[in-house]
Amino acid sequence: MSTPYPFTAIVGMADLRLALLLNAVSPAVGGVLVRGEKGTAKSTAVRALSALLPAVEVVPGCRFGCDPAAADPACPDGPHGPDAGRESRPARMVELPVGASEDRLVGALDIERALAEGVKAFEPGLLADAHRGVLYVDEVNLLHDHLVDLLLDAAAMGASYVEREGVSVRHAARFLLVGTMNPEEGELRPQLLDRFGLTVEVAASRETEERVQVVRRRLAYDADPAGFAAAWRGEERELRERIAAARALLPSVSLGDGALRQIAATCAAFEVDGMRADIVMARTATALAAWDGRTEVTDADVRQAALLALPHRRRRNPFDAPGLDEDKLDETLERNRGEDDDPDPGPDGGGPDGGGRSPQGDDGAPDPAPDIAPPREPADSGARPEPAQAPQGGVGERAAVPAAEPFKARALTVPGLGEGAAGRRSRASTAHGRTTGARRPQGALSKLHLAATVHAAAPHQRARGRGGPGLVIRRDDLREAVREGREGNLVLFVVDASGSMAARQRMSAVKGAVLSLLLDAYQRRDKVGLITFRGATAELALPPTSSVEAGAARLDRLPTGGRTPLAAGLLKAHDVLRVERLRDASRRPLLVVVTDGRATGGPEPVRTAGRAARLLAAEGTASVVVDCESGPVRLGLAGELARELHGTAVTLDELRADSVAALVRDVRRAA
Repeated sequence: MSTPYPFTAIVGMADLRLALLLNAVSPAVGGVLVRGEKGTAKSTAVRALSALLPAVEVVPGCRFGCDPAAADPACPDGPHGPDAGRESRPARMVELPVGASEDRLVGALDIERALAEGVKAFEPGLLADAHRGVLYVDEVNLLHDHLVDLLLDAAAMGASYVEREGVSVRHAARFLLVGTMNPEEGELRPQLLDRFGLTVEVAASRETEERVQVVRRRLAYDADPAGFAAAWRGEERELRERIAAARALLPSVSLGDGALRQIAATCAAFEVDGMRADIVMARTATALAAWDGRTEVTDADVRQAALLALPHRRRRNPFDAPGLDEDKLDETLERNRGEDDDPDPGPDGGGPDGGGRSPQGDDGAPDPAPDIAPPREPADSGARPEPAQAPQGGVGERAAVPAAEPFKARALTVPGLGEGAAGRRSRASTAHGRTTGARRPQGALSKLHLAATVHAAAPHQRARGRGGPGLVIRRDDLREAVREGREGNLVLFVVDASGSMAARQRMSAVKGAVLSLLLDAYQRRDKVGLITFRGATAELALPPTSSVEAGAARLDRLPTGGRTPLAAGLLKAHDVLRVERLRDASRRPLLVVVTDGRATGGPEPVRTAGRAARLLAAEGTASVVVDCESGPVRLGLAGELARELHGTAVTLDELRADSVAALVRDVRRAA
């Protein structure tokens, strides 16, 4: 087993370290979501936490980690009597791979043995391993929807249920959920986002000396992991003892009415949904006091709890930036300060963490346990940024135009039956969804089609000597269900930003429509890409990504003006799709061209654009042309482009979900 990087050797990232330690003190806080750019040691910090967690008492031999003092009466390995015994083992850190199967997460039930032998043979999954420990999901934002649903169910009920055709198993599954993610790769579903108690934003330090310290320690660890860990053993032991002391003190911490009023007022002021935020803030503030060795919650505890528990809960849509307006937070806390919320400060007068030891300097002396978070830069208030101004060199170039208010878009789908990544857009053959047929198992049986199995076994009962009420079933009789669900697609936007589109009102409407489609792509779990064309060339403004937030940011800064190189935009789309087919062959593309159909850039612009459109059509690319032409005289050029693409043309009005016009039944008809 590899030696983990010591938690106390981590440089900087005080907020992250504090959030993880508060969950170690009080698992009821509800876990941590760590958001940040790649290469910022998010995973290193989370994995290092496992060595600090107190050991747990378990029933010997129980695969589900039952507590001898309160054993689960429904444990599949039980029942455990009072004489079952006890043993101590380290708390587990269990990692859930993004590409894990459902059986790997919740466990596998052997349906073949259940039918043929009447035996409940259950192999526990990761949820059982994580019970009373930590479940860690790296790149949690990329987790498939069906696994997210299972996580949500387990987190809500504290138990995992596995059901296969009427045969069911239940076991306890209470765990600390920790996730890391890079926001550039896409956002989390709101339901899962709310399940994380705290959230922390991390970024690489811009301080030279701190970066030097990070590299020095990492090189020393890589050269001799065991020796490096040994050098930090004393600091690790001290931190474990402090966690144990805070856990012991936690039940004695008092949360006064004044602090509780501040918590409730803060959650109301920031318009968070539901009551979970209030509860998480209360638990976090209490844990902060215990961590500092105090039995009273202070104003500073409430403020720190808000900064950790609210940023991911105040977002109203995927394009809002996370964060809190700290001036508004301070005003709210001051307005609702209670008489009982001004106890003595911490041991050194330094606020909620009460430490006061200085970080390690360049002499190589170990850092102490993380105590006080450093002063913060003002947080993002969540307001949309001002549109960036267009560069001033292009002919006919104009400043970026803000988007109109987005609306709920009608569904655009790719025809046929795909087999791509799980999502919510187009029809696909999936492991989840409605049953459409049956087939012989391909590998281990997981989704039994009971009726088809009985039908296959019935003609052979006399030959097999059946003498009782049950069927005699053999391996060849088993049939698995064929299911149809929905997949996510690659939605590639090709947006005309030329002079013919540059009228302020028109471009605002176009941006609003594309923003609406981006929001729809977020909800349907698609990847998105953005190509713009204007002047003489086309530009890949956003390479295909799961982050629709990045697409919205690029769209917001889009300048307009110049001629209309439609052919260049279509050829750029052809190149991007060719590369994406090699990278992710199972994800089917949907091309959305937003234009009035004019072609004025490049040699023979109309003819070249037609050839480019036919090239895309020949490769079977599903296409929709959003016709942006306006005014009393209309040339119908966007409709002609749609015919060349073998796609469908729709107007901006027809994109709205409440439009009377029927939208895109089939984007492309099979040849």
